[in-house]
Amino acid sequence: MASPTSTNPAHAHFESFLQAQLCQDVLSSFQELCGALGLEPGGGLPQYHKIKNQLNYWSAKSLWTKLDKRAGQPVYQQGRACTSTKCLVVGAGPCGLRVAVELALLGARVVLVEKRTKFSRHNVLHLWPFTIHDLRALGAKKFYGRFCTGTLDHISIRQLQLLLLKVALLLGVEIHWGVTFTGLQPPSRKGSGWRAQLQPNPPAQLANYEFDVLISAAGGKFVPEGFKVREMRGKLAIGITANFVNGRTVEETQVPEISGVARIYNQSFFQSLLKATGIDLENIVYYKDDTHYFVMTAKKQCLLRLGVLRQDWPDTDRLLGSANVVPEALQRFAREAADFATHGKLGKLEFAQDAHGQPDVSAFDFTSMMRAESSVRVQERHGARLLLGLVGDCLVEPFWPLGTGVARGFLAAFDAAWMVKRWAEGAESLEVLAERESLYQLLSQTSPENMHRNVAQYGLDPATRYPNLNLRAVTPNQVRDLYDVLAKEPVQRNGDKTDTGMPVTGSAGTQEELLRWCQEQTAGYPGVHVSDLSSSWADGLALCALVHRLQPDLLEPSELQGLGALEATAWALKVAEHELGITPVVSAQAMVAGSDPLGLIAYLSHFHSAFKSAAHSPGPVSQASPGTSSAVLFLGKLQRTLQRSRAKENAEDAGGKKLRLEASAGDLCALCGEHLYVLERLCVDGHFFHRSCFRCHTCEATLWPGGYERHPGDGHFYCLQHLPQPDHKEEGSDGGPESPELPTPSENSMPPGLSTPTASQEGAGPVPDPSQPTRRRIRLSSPERQRLSSLNLTPDPEMEPPPKPPRSCSALARHALESSFVGWGLPVQSPQALVAMGKEEEESPFSSEEEEEEDVPLDSDVEQALQTFAKTSGTMNNYPTWRRTLLRRAKEEEMKRFCKAQTIQRRLNEIEAALRELEAEGVKLELALRRQSSSPEQQKKLWVGQLLQLVDKKNSLVAEEAELMITVQELNLEEKQWQLDQELRGYMNQEETLKTAADRQAEDQVLRKLVDLVNQRDALIRFQEERRLSELALGTGAQG
Repeated sequence: MASPTSTNPAHAHFESFLQAQLCQDVLSSFQELCGALGLEPGGGLPQYHKIKNQLNYWSAKSLWTKLDKRAGQPVYQQGRACTSTKCLVVGAGPCGLRVAVELALLGARVVLVEKRTKFSRHNVLHLWPFTIHDLRALGAKKFYGRFCTGTLDHISIRQLQLLLLKVALLLGVEIHWGVTFTGLQPPSRKGSGWRAQLQPNPPAQLANYEFDVLISAAGGKFVPEGFKVREMRGKLAIGITANFVNGRTVEETQVPEISGVARIYNQSFFQSLLKATGIDLENIVYYKDDTHYFVMTAKKQCLLRLGVLRQDWPDTDRLLGSANVVPEALQRFAREAADFATHGKLGKLEFAQDAHGQPDVSAFDFTSMMRAESSVRVQERHGARLLLGLVGDCLVEPFWPLGTGVARGFLAAFDAAWMVKRWAEGAESLEVLAERESLYQLLSQTSPENMHRNVAQYGLDPATRYPNLNLRAVTPNQVRDLYDVLAKEPVQRNGDKTDTGMPVTGSAGTQEELLRWCQEQTAGYPGVHVSDLSSSWADGLALCALVHRLQPDLLEPSELQGLGALEATAWALKVAEHELGITPVVSAQAMVAGSDPLGLIAYLSHFHSAFKSAAHSPGPVSQASPGTSSAVLFLGKLQRTLQRSRAKENAEDAGGKKLRLEASAGDLCALCGEHLYVLERLCVDGHFFHRSCFRCHTCEATLWPGGYERHPGDGHFYCLQHLPQPDHKEEGSDGGPESPELPTPSENSMPPGLSTPTASQEGAGPVPDPSQPTRRRIRLSSPERQRLSSLNLTPDPEMEPPPKPPRSCSALARHALESSFVGWGLPVQSPQALVAMGKEEEESPFSSEEEEEEDVPLDSDVEQALQTFAKTSGTMNNYPTWRRTLLRRAKEEEMKRFCKAQTIQRRLNEIEAALRELEAEGVKLELALRRQSSSPEQQKKLWVGQLLQLVDKKNSLVAEEAELMITVQELNLEEKQWQLDQELRGYMNQEETLKTAADRQAEDQVLRKLVDLVNQRDALIRFQEERRLSELALGTGAQG
């Protein structure tokens, strides 16, 4: 076929335009194309049709087909939906360009201003399935042949901007570069319109451009005047991004990408990284795109220790400012982390260059993220109305580990364009605002799982994207304050959260209410007369009566005879903690002495909020009562089981040494010795701490329920990653501490009889110890082990004959690519395993411009057939397309798991920040109560009521924290199961005749660990099922 340039010179300009990889090249080639065709850029949709009519050769027609299909959707009304609308878009980021494309397809006149003059951001964005389909429908493969050809779906910001820029230019968007938007210029008189204040020296045509819609996509640091922004803050989080040159060698293409590894569930990887390099990370991600892109979360203490940060400053801006960061040390840090994560297989890592010609590596703070309180406003002056909308980072700053930024950014762009269409149709202003705010409420909840499955149907209409859509979730009356007219009084939105000063639901609003409840619960017990919230509790009988009323089977009043006040109080505190999940806030000594009335009130209020609904119940209280956290109870039992197990394993090392911490009073921190206010108290093993003091002795990380251990040798607390290991102890496959068996929710960890409250509980727990000699060793033959490894270990009541395939394609991918277990969901792969998978992935990426291959949905029959193929060694190699699809699905599952872990991590950080704020408020109130002895009694009651509200809020946050840590336990079990599975497979693949005695012994040990792990998983499943049934029964009873 003859070259198109031989017949029409414009064809060469068009081909240059398609292949241009720099912003300036795109603009110059498009200018030359328009000059050759006799057109003026920025002419709207008519310009697109003129270009299409004159460029009708085969290469261009494939692009026109795609764009025509998009423009032909009914919602655009053949480009006539918004022909009278003039729009200004600020910012040429991905979201700004995407909304500009949609507005152009609607027929609006679109002008875009961008302060930069080139695209230089190499950082890589994760793509959801609908964004992939959306970009392919705009001709992504035509502009960028490598689009989504790897095992992970992503694209660099620069490539995405280039792609959307080309589409916007073709559709007639008028773009001005090097122009900064500084504000709005309202109409000076009736009949004039809104203009933009621009710098420096914009062209007269642009300076005089009057528009009625402004869409801001200028990033999180620029939000137009009038919009309120809310900060979502967690604890300090330092991210590091690094881009290395991708030489596209054969060796580089074979290095597998890392969809995400998080310390919260894969501690072994980060232990190895710390030991080998001294680098301490929370997570790491590696994408292979135009560059080798790494992003990781580093710990501040590690950065200080390795010299990346010069000094430790409390102010984050100063901490990560250029004056405090050592560039050479930061580069060395990023290079070593990347080299370790890829096992050195990327060769010599050379940094790519950023916009300033410097190595593309940076440290950034994502401790706090900004979110606009509203997504839209209307301003009216002299009868001229202006619709203002936000998209991109100035609407919601994304949390990078979740990979949601570009997907939710595109959704917001579609929603904003739909708003402009409704505005142009003449819909009532408040209706348009209410619809847009209703959609904004959905944005933070969206994920690939809760949106419509058929991404091919996605369009501008929100109903095509969001299931169960309610466009009236926000009413017009609630958005009146978003319509800004001169001399209009602001109206508070009904949806705004305000502090009314009212007690939190379920909390004890006043001392009187709490006292009445305690009197009701303890009525009828001999020798118990509760008349106040101080001296009535000194003998311990009242507290024992309260515990007995809530759980009669835990202790009998008759068994308390002969016990002193201190013994009875200590026993009741321990029973309440171990069996009811009520953590002590006050020590037994303080209760008996009556020296801490505020601590006692706070402690009793926890009982009240947890069991208030059971005030008149004659029988034992369900653990699913409102306010009771069964997760706190479960994690407490798990922690004690872990301690008993490790104490037994390290008995010889401990040598009978006395632990460093002595029993402490409730008002003093056992570590720093400073005073503890009520809201600051954290009780662990009978000792009280500041939360800020209760940190890992090695890394100073906050210790969470179920995620720490106290070393019997030195008495310090450690996170499980840094817990010192005895030299003689046989390490597990992950190099970390062994997991204890999980307790079941119905177990009692207390002995049935009352001896003394300080009696040792060791050996009294119901959880069997794996090392006890009562267990009989089971020896299995290799065929039996093979059959065991093929079992589906998940008890699923819905599984009925005939047997169904794995519940997800990711599990099938594990069968095909690794021959692993199925049944518990797909655990994320460690970087070591990814290397093994990468060796199978030796096909070169498809780069054909015309390839439009997408993941094929798999029905049950196809999955069953692939499962059969997978069971035959080497069969899947004969089906490269399916194999690549399965590999892609497996990577998607890894990404989901990583995102789940990072969501948990972020929420835990937010809870920690919220608890710090509550503690600060509580300290102020407590100081006021203790110092102002002459204050009016009414004022004191008000302060106590406020303190009780804070206590209830703290208990709610602690309960949520425990729920999250249960999920962390699940992730940990999945990771350990995967590691043991891989180790067992290695032994099983050896010839039986070649195995040594040591090999067989090691194989037996791995098998036993695997069986123990199955039991632990089963305990967790039973705990969750019992809790679900209890909550279901409670809900049914409430309805009755």
